[in-house]
Amino acid sequence: MPRSDPRSDPRPDPLPRTVRLLLLARTVNQLGAFSLPFLTALICADHGVRPTTAGLVSAAFGLATIPSRLAGGRLADRLGRRTTITLGLCGCAVAQLAIAASPSLTWTVAAAVLLGLAFELYEPPSQALIGECVPPGQRVRAFSLLSAALAAGAMGAGLLAALLGRWDLHWLFVADAATCLACALLIRLALPHDRAPTPRADRHDTAVRPLRDRALLSVLATGTGYALINQQTVMTLPLALARQGLPAADAGLLFTATAATTVLAQPLIRLPWTNRLTTPVALALAHLLLAAGLMGYALAPALPALLVSAGVWGLGNLLIMGRLYALVTDLAPPLGVGRYLAVFGTSWGVAATLAPLLGTQLLTRTGTTALWSTTAALCLLLAALHLRVTPHPPAPPDVAAQLRHRARHVDVESDCGQ
Repeated sequence: MPRSDPRSDPRPDPLPRTVRLLLLARTVNQLGAFSLPFLTALICADHGVRPTTAGLVSAAFGLATIPSRLAGGRLADRLGRRTTITLGLCGCAVAQLAIAASPSLTWTVAAAVLLGLAFELYEPPSQALIGECVPPGQRVRAFSLLSAALAAGAMGAGLLAALLGRWDLHWLFVADAATCLACALLIRLALPHDRAPTPRADRHDTAVRPLRDRALLSVLATGTGYALINQQTVMTLPLALARQGLPAADAGLLFTATAATTVLAQPLIRLPWTNRLTTPVALALAHLLLAAGLMGYALAPALPALLVSAGVWGLGNLLIMGRLYALVTDLAPPLGVGRYLAVFGTSWGVAATLAPLLGTQLLTRTGTTALWSTTAALCLLLAALHLRVTPHPPAPPDVAAQLRHRARHVDVESDCGQ
C-alpha cells in the first residue's frame, strides 16, 4: 500500500495573522494581474509587428524574471521580507505604466525588461513567509489557499480584462499598476517590521546549496515543464482565440472560469482520498487533468465548450500548486527556505522565456489544434515522469526535533503572529 504524505489535520489550526494578511494583499494585487497575457496582442496592435516578433518581446520579459527571482531570495535575507515585497510591487507598477504609455516598440521592449526585473522579487519572500509561519502538516493547505487567493483575485481580473480589453488593452496595464501599488501599501502597513539578519543566520546561509540537492533538482526539472505548459497557455490563448475568429478579450472569460474552479474546488484538498494520495501520484493525476483541459481547447468549437475545458484545467492547477511549494519547503533546511523557493521559482522565468517563442511559432506554423495537442502530450509525459522521479516529502520530525526547531525559531514564529 503506498504511503501517504502526512499533510492533513482534520481540524487544522487557524493560519497565522501574517499569512492571512499576506493572502489578502496578494488577492488585491491579483485583481489587476491579467495584463501580461495581452502583452503580445498589445504589441501586435500598437506596432503592427508579427506575433513571432511580439513573442520575442515577451521572451525578453521572461528572461529578465530569472535574475529577478534569485535576487528576490537574496534581498529577502538581506533587506527583509516586507521590504523586498514592497520594492518588487512598486517596481512592477512603474514598469506597467511605462508599457501603457510607450510611444514606440523600443520603449515597450525596455519597459517589458524592467517589468521582468521587478516581477519576481516579491515571490520568494511571500512564499518563505508562508513556509516559515505554517507547520509542515498544514503547508499543502496554506499554499493551496495562496493559490485560491490568487485565483479569487483572478476572477475579478478576468472580468476586468474582458471589459477593458474590448475597450483599450492599455488600460489593463494601468489597472495592474494600480493594484500593485495598493498591495504594496497594504503589505507596508499590515505586515510586521523586518528583522536585521543575525551573524549566526549569515553563517548558516552560506552553507545552503540548493543546486547541490538532487531532490530539489528533480522537482525543478518537472516544475519547469509544468511552468512551460502553464505560461504557454496563458501567453498564447488570446492569440489562439483571435485565430479562431473569437475576440482575444474572451481569454479573460476563460481565465475567470479557471480561477473560479480553483476557488470553488478548494474543499477537494481536504477530502480523505485526496490526502491519501502521495505527492507523485497527486501530481501525475493533476497533469492528466491538464491534458484533458488542453485537448478541450484543441477540439472545442465555441466559447461554452472552451469554458468547460478551462474548468478542467483549473482542477489540475488546484492539485499542483499546494503540493509543489509544500514539497520544496519541506526539502529545504531550516534557514534555507527562501533560497530553495527562489531557485525553484526560476522555473517560471525559464518558462516565461521559452513559452512565447514556442507558442507563437507553433501557432503560426501549425495552427491552434496542433498547439494545444502538443501541449497536452507534454502533460502526459510529465505525468509519467512524476511517478518515477518526484521525491516523497521528508518524514515529519519527531517531537524532540520539533521542540529544538521551535526553540531556534522563536523570533520567526513571533513575527508570524501565531
